[in-house]
Formats: sequence, structure tokens, C-alpha cells
Amino acid sequence: MPEETPIVPEEAPVPAGSGASRLEEEGDIAADYLEELLDIADIDGDIDIEVRNGRTYISIVADEESDVLQGLVGQDGEVLEALQELTRLSVLSATDSRSRLVLDISGYRDRRSVELATIAQDAAEQIKSGSESVALVPMGAYERKIVHDAIAELGLESESEGEGSKRHIVVTAAH
Repeated sequence: MPEETPIVPEEAPVPAGSGASRLEEEGDIAADYLEELLDIADIDGDIDIEVRNGRTYISIVADEESDVLQGLVGQDGEVLEALQELTRLSVLSATDSRSRLVLDISGYRDRRSVELATIAQDAAEQIKSGSESVALVPMGAYERKIVHDAIAELGLESESEGEGSKRHIVVTAAH
């Protein structure tokens, strides 16, 4: 299993002339890599690149909702996570610099963010109803970051526990 990349808080936009060109270069390398993979697999899809908050976001979209693109997401985003890691490794080998790029396919991450917000809200309700703590299901670093942020906005505390694929969030009342 690939080692998880730690998620750091979002930063302010990168001014032009500094890291922005590095992030744009990452996006171009990632897009070339993904385009080649799509060509090899004979899958139609457009690749969009966006740089925001000090991070490169790559999206693969199709004109029509495609079962093939859904296959690239996989069950619970497992294939998407693997493709993201392979894309990051491609950028690393080309630049000798670790990338924090985020890959999305057919809007999966947006839909999942809504689900994660609901999970955070449900945990908050359990804490407000008297539970001392609520352990959530294991999830990857990117999703844990989204949940940690949502829990903080709800005025509660959260902490990641466990190792590897068993790493999960435990929610508690703020102290």
C-alpha cells in the first residue's frame, strides 16, 4: 500500500513568478501522463488543470457520463486514489519534487465531499446527544482532511488514529 502523503492546511494563492510556475509545470506533466494512460486504455476524456490554494487540481471529465470513467474511480475511490499516487510519482520522477496534486474523475471528489460533510454532521449530532467520542470509518488522508475541517467548523475536535488502511478519525467535544 502506498505511503500516505500528509495533508497540510491550505495556503494562500501562490504569487506569479514563484511556485505558481512549478505548480503549472506539475499540472502539465500530470496531464501528459494521464493523457497517455487514457490513450493506452482507449478511454475518451478531457483533462482540466487548475492551480489554487498552493495545489494543482487535475480533473478528467467526459462529455457524457461514462461507465468507463466510473471504472477509473473504482469502489470507494480506490482506483482514483491509485491513479492519483501514480500521477504524483510521474511528477516526482520528472521534477525530483514531491507533488501534492489532487486528481478527480467525473466529479467524484465533489460528490464525496458532500457525503463527508454529512458524516461529520452525523458525528457532531452523536457528540451533542451525549456520546463521549465517535470513531469514524477508515479513510484516506485527503478525505480525513476534509472531515477534520468540517468537524472544526462545527466546534468539535477530531484526531486521526490507527495506521495505514485502518487510519480513521475520532471525534470528541471541544475541551
